[in-house]
Amino acid sequence: MEPSKRVQSIEEPLTIGMSRRSRELSQQGIKVINLSLGEPDFDTPEPIKQAAIEAIQNNFTHYTAVSGYLELRQAICQKFKRDNNLDYTPEQIVVSTGAKQSIANAYLCLLNPGDEVIVPAPYWVTYVEFLKLIDAKPVIIKTGIETNFKVTADVLEKHITPKTKLIIFSSPCNPTGSVYSKEELEAWVKVLEKYPNIFVISDEIYEHINYVGKHYSIAQFESMKERVTVINGVSKGFAMTGWRGGILAGPKWLAQACDKMQGQFTSATCSITQKAMHKAMEIDVKTYVMPMVEAFRKRRDLVLKKLAEIPGIKFNIPDGAFYVFVDVSGLFGKRYGEREIKSGTDLCFYLLEEARVSIVPGAAFGDDNYVRISYAASEINLEKALTQIKAAIQKLQ
Repeated sequence: MEPSKRVQSIEEPLTIGMSRRSRELSQQGIKVINLSLGEPDFDTPEPIKQAAIEAIQNNFTHYTAVSGYLELRQAICQKFKRDNNLDYTPEQIVVSTGAKQSIANAYLCLLNPGDEVIVPAPYWVTYVEFLKLIDAKPVIIKTGIETNFKVTADVLEKHITPKTKLIIFSSPCNPTGSVYSKEELEAWVKVLEKYPNIFVISDEIYEHINYVGKHYSIAQFESMKERVTVINGVSKGFAMTGWRGGILAGPKWLAQACDKMQGQFTSATCSITQKAMHKAMEIDVKTYVMPMVEAFRKRRDLVLKKLAEIPGIKFNIPDGAFYVFVDVSGLFGKRYGEREIKSGTDLCFYLLEEARVSIVPGAAFGDDNYVRISYAASEINLEKALTQIKAAIQKLQ
């Protein structure tokens, strides 16, 4: 007996794999600094935790509507109007067990086998792996530091074919931290207006972690209103990774389809999580979220300063999220003992063993010339980790 060909066709996320290897070393008594997972090291804000405690005490522990209870979806609509000037009704909102499920719902309800999906690279690991499960075809657009890892409108149009059904991207981006400006999105829209049958999934889970000003969504353009689904959630901006709360907002027909699909998979997400999400939609972002964002900004600057001391690598200044995507191709061909660095993956395993620091190969995101460093960790750990990385790289000849 063996697993299905379907599950054999996908890979375990390298982000999870590297984190698991770090835990294994830690269990052996080897201290590893983990900069591989995109998980804020902050605690969930107190008002959100209190809302969950009250939900338990008030016995809010029964099934809700598949898409989430009505008052929560109303609060999400108010958030979209307040923060993004987007008008949604509760019938256009589906609450899920994380942004990852929201994307899976959208894929399953939008795509057929053979459909082409444009995916700018670097991309979040699950975008492409899940396409394999449903026999859709990813069309990868490679980017680099020279364009701040962003796709221009003319390059986007060159990759559109009669089979193009969907475009998926994130802004702010995991793994690069790139943020699309209003003008850049507007240029995309002018192209997409020529192709009315192409749908867009806009992953905005890092919306609040933005160092350059106002967040813009491609859903804000009138001509795209019925052709975009916005993916969001509470894990990153509100330090609620373990709560598993995701949000999909889009045209009513898609929300209804996702409700139907989710009803067969998980039904509604945890009722307690829903109450916590409700409070997250209402709390003052300036009070509870912005202090975390400012801490991330300070950590980013610390990491960039330390990286600048390491020869043979290149990087840009991320505008959002909490990652630096580093070009390490200048180290290829260098050796330490019997070990030769031929890829980002090689370097990551070398650093895990030699520097005792866990980071993620760029291969996970579509380009093994790079590695991803997460700075969602304390300044003390970041300072120590980058010092150890520098020392290990200096050993390469």
